[in-house]
Amino acid sequence: MASSRLPRQLFLQGVAAVFLFAFASLYTQIPGLYGTEGILPARRTLRPQGKGPWQQLWETPTLLWEAPRLGLDTAQGLELLSLVGTLLALGALLLRKLRHPLVYLLLWAAYLSVYQVGQVFLYFQWDSLLLETGFLAVLVAPLRQPPHHKQQPQGGLAGASPHEGLPFWLVRWLLFRLMFASGVVKLTSRCPVWWGLTALTYHYETQCLPTPASWFAHHLPVWLHKLSVVATFLIEIAVPPLFFAPVRRLRLAAFYSQVLLQVLIIITGNYNFFNLLTLVLTTALLDDKHLAAESGNSRRKKTPASWPKALLALLALLLELTVYGLLAYGTVHYFGLEVDWEQYAVHSRTTFTFHQFSQWLKMVTLPTMWLGGASLAWELLAAFWRWTQVRGWLRKLCSAVQLSIFGTATVAMFLVSLVPYSYMEPSTHGRLWTGAHRLFGAVEHLQLANSYGLFRRMTGLGGRPEVVLEGSYDGHHWTMWFAALGPHTHSPWFTSLVLCLLQGKEPVIRLIQNDVARYPFHKQPPTYVRAQRYKYWFSQPGEQGQWWRRQWVEEFFPPVSLGDPTLDQLLRQFGLQNKSPPRARSSSNTLTQALHWLRKQLSPLEAPTLLWGLILAVGAVRVMQSLLGPRPSRSSPPAREEKHRLAPKKDPGAAADHAAPAPNNCSSGSQTSRRKK
Repeated sequence: MASSRLPRQLFLQGVAAVFLFAFASLYTQIPGLYGTEGILPARRTLRPQGKGPWQQLWETPTLLWEAPRLGLDTAQGLELLSLVGTLLALGALLLRKLRHPLVYLLLWAAYLSVYQVGQVFLYFQWDSLLLETGFLAVLVAPLRQPPHHKQQPQGGLAGASPHEGLPFWLVRWLLFRLMFASGVVKLTSRCPVWWGLTALTYHYETQCLPTPASWFAHHLPVWLHKLSVVATFLIEIAVPPLFFAPVRRLRLAAFYSQVLLQVLIIITGNYNFFNLLTLVLTTALLDDKHLAAESGNSRRKKTPASWPKALLALLALLLELTVYGLLAYGTVHYFGLEVDWEQYAVHSRTTFTFHQFSQWLKMVTLPTMWLGGASLAWELLAAFWRWTQVRGWLRKLCSAVQLSIFGTATVAMFLVSLVPYSYMEPSTHGRLWTGAHRLFGAVEHLQLANSYGLFRRMTGLGGRPEVVLEGSYDGHHWTMWFAALGPHTHSPWFTSLVLCLLQGKEPVIRLIQNDVARYPFHKQPPTYVRAQRYKYWFSQPGEQGQWWRRQWVEEFFPPVSLGDPTLDQLLRQFGLQNKSPPRARSSSNTLTQALHWLRKQLSPLEAPTLLWGLILAVGAVRVMQSLLGPRPSRSSPPAREEKHRLAPKKDPGAAADHAAPAPNNCSSGSQTSRRKK
């Protein structure tokens, strides 16, 4: 398999970019969400239980336990972690030397720390995915970055440690679990619109945050929506096993199919950094050759391949064509594709039953685990073979230690991940090795492996539900609207939000309207607050000047005021009463003053402005780096030919590409002689 040094660097940069956006966006929301005047103050989640510090840290792994030692409360500790995480991620994104395991360990630990107190606002799948990916970045990041002049553009393994490719394989396995499970759960949920292939006729309208492109996508022909659902099942269920294909072009085809899906989702919907992070995971399907690392080889005169290589190339081509043929046949057969030439449409329908799919899933879940295990075994054998090519006894010993540590960690992570992966098929989950269950149970709270499943059921089939908050200084005319408590009881934080608006808490108001002067009740808090539930639909193409039309459904939250018995009862029911006011801390602390000053400077900026400013700043720095950075030296064609003639003659593609020594992570008694030119 080709070298993957450039994809690994691309992966590490991508992880740093996602951490940057995650920490920066969180920082802008901390006062309103977790501050002393926030919706769910973070200080309520960390209460010492009289346990030892190490036991307390293991059971609730967060660095915020140490905030009081710095003279900070929990919210200020959150701000400090977010700022440190933003700076570390920015450094790792821009500076190659900072893409070190220690930096990514700090990023992972910082996000795990805020995750522990983030409550419902950080309990999304993308938060779990970022934590798992961030820990993999700790294993993928090289212990020592080789100098630029030692990089081998030929895509060989010169300067690479034997173990380097092992942790990166876990990224590919994570991408497989994410995509395969996301496709499977759509059908195991028995959601009628997924089975009827009509999910996308609702999706663009009812998703969390539609984009302007969603309106146009929603009005596409129904047959195209159904065909798009078929393509989604194809990309998420049938294509992921190709991530482990021995033929390189099959892996690249799988890569481009995943990129296409994620880009289309990004264009038509806003899911925070979820899709960006998924795109980062797809780098595990690339290699140096595809990223132009071997562009220098294209100038060489191609020599005729030997007959064994020609035979292997022919077999690979036949395998590739067979796979494409099976995918095409399976799609047509199982989704009943028919071309309607009169209407210029392609009709589709599911031709299999839920029972048939359940039996198929029961049959393939365990073999997909074996497929992952076989692929990992091949990676281990390849790493061991590379180790045998290391020269110098001290280098060999050092490489053996590294290979043992990272190999064990890779196998352990694979075993841990099997447990959440098997959740989608209960019988397979029950038959899983008990050792894997014990290992997963020991580290489950660290979010090292998680179960995934995007868009399990399509919501909002009768219209997009929206809650509209209303405030007033005079609430007598609302008495007719008073009704019993509704479904808002499933979201306790909403009661706290209403209370904060009645109290006029500025940090919470800034979550709704950053320019407080434009807030309708900026001079005096409202006397009454209520919430109404509406159903929204996209407007029709003929309706100009508006995107949506709506219809009132019901009262979501009854009209309440401060001291209202209904509000007090809800606060007691959800444990949101402020029984323990925050302890006053000295504001003379230098760190506290610095955090307060920085917050004061940044508070006038809206969150999108701050994030776009970061993006533009990173882009400008990268452009300057590319313009002013050192350029790789290029030998003249005669020099390359001379070097090629002096090189020992070996069969192309044989051990020459893999026999290069490992990087000098530890000193060696035997030094390779270098010829100066």
